[in-house]
Amino acid sequence: MSIIVRQFEEKDLKSCTEIWNEVVRDGVAFPQTDEMTEEEALSFFLSQSYTGVAENSETGDIAGLYILHPNNVGRCGHISNASYAVKGTERGKGIGRALVSHCIKTAPSCGFKILQFNAVVATNSRALALYKSLGFTRLGVIPKGFLLPNGEYEDIIPHYITLE
Repeated sequence: MSIIVRQFEEKDLKSCTEIWNEVVRDGVAFPQTDEMTEEEALSFFLSQSYTGVAENSETGDIAGLYILHPNNVGRCGHISNASYAVKGTERGKGIGRALVSHCIKTAPSCGFKILQFNAVVATNSRALALYKSLGFTRLGVIPKGFLLPNGEYEDIIPHYITLE
């Protein structure tokens, strides 16, 4: 499979909404608890500084996406935040790496100097390994910072990487 990462287009809406909602339903990575309608998702994806999609160049199928936006405002507006979603059947195929790598390259053109993740769930071993391999720095542990679907709390581990 050959993956290209490109900017989101409206034609990607159905696939991207399904993938995003799948991660929300899983309840182990995103803080959101409510799935989005396509109308809500379109507004959400278009409101980001950048929304990227991972497309299988052989089939045209969307395998994943990411959103990039400011982590804060004003004097901290140069720090970005991102979220990544990979279709369940496509996980473990390097799509997450392609999305994060593209995001790291794209963020400076959006005016960002740092990429920070506020809430990497401690049990998300694939994400933790990926971020380590790409040179992110772990900032410590926030005990019980993430509510799991079963009502238990899991630790979160903030990360960052300098983009300059």
